[in-house]
Amino acid sequence: MLDFRMDTFLAVCRCMNLTKAAVQLNITQPAVTQHIHYLEDYYGSKLFAYEGKKMYLTHVGTLLYEAAVTMKHDDIYLKESIKDIDKWKKRLIFGATLTIGEFVMAEHIKEYLDLYPNVEIRMMVGNTSELLDKLTIGEIDFAMVEGNFPKSKFDYMVYSQEQYIPVCKQDYSFKREPEQLIDLLEERIIIREDGSGTREILEKNLAARNIDFEDFSHVIELGGMNAIKSLVQSGYGITFLYEAAVKKELADGSLKKIKLKDFQVAHDFNFVWNKGSVFSENYQEVCKLLKGDSK
Repeated sequence: MLDFRMDTFLAVCRCMNLTKAAVQLNITQPAVTQHIHYLEDYYGSKLFAYEGKKMYLTHVGTLLYEAAVTMKHDDIYLKESIKDIDKWKKRLIFGATLTIGEFVMAEHIKEYLDLYPNVEIRMMVGNTSELLDKLTIGEIDFAMVEGNFPKSKFDYMVYSQEQYIPVCKQDYSFKREPEQLIDLLEERIIIREDGSGTREILEKNLAARNIDFEDFSHVIELGGMNAIKSLVQSGYGITFLYEAAVKKELADGSLKKIKLKDFQVAHDFNFVWNKGSVFSENYQEVCKLLKGDSK
């Protein structure tokens, strides 16, 4: 069981204000101060400092925070796991980015349900940064992301490697028949919203070629994958996304891959959990089971 003073520390980290933390915890401000002083004495270092009236974590405070959120989540996970032993059930509470959640996980979850028919499953869909925040505060056990993440703060396994491709309508009329990436700059490009892993990988690969979105003739930004595919299927522009997201459309001929000589990109989908978790082996086993390679 996590020390109650660590709960106080986490509350202060969330609020960055002693009074607000006291209200959130329903205790007095002197009690909050006492708990923080106890932890500072225990660890032999200041956990918070001030710039004027602004409160911030010291280096040691940051280290403790990263360890504390992992311990907090492990404490919750352990409590739930012990409760579940008597019910003979497992649980999967995780997050996935849009492409993974909508176009990869369905089949894998079916296979997992065949193994554990009584499993409790909750999957939250969001962009990479949102899911990492939920993971850090313990709202989810692990996340499956396509975007970049700080490997110093999270443990991970590569879940799969996916092809990232440009696509258009089957009979799309190009301004210039494309052979290289630069030939697409006269087209309208339809992209995901800022913060999505699908957009992030495109930005990174365009930047490596000294190309920006503004270099295309027109740019449309949409938050929904299906909306993007619908516009492209109707011939309103081109887009770049993971092949897994358009597997069906490529098969039925409503979309086609744009073959370029200078754009062959593959990217890892990663299974991520809090660094140093005592349940690391559990998460690795879940990852293998979902991938179907646990044997």
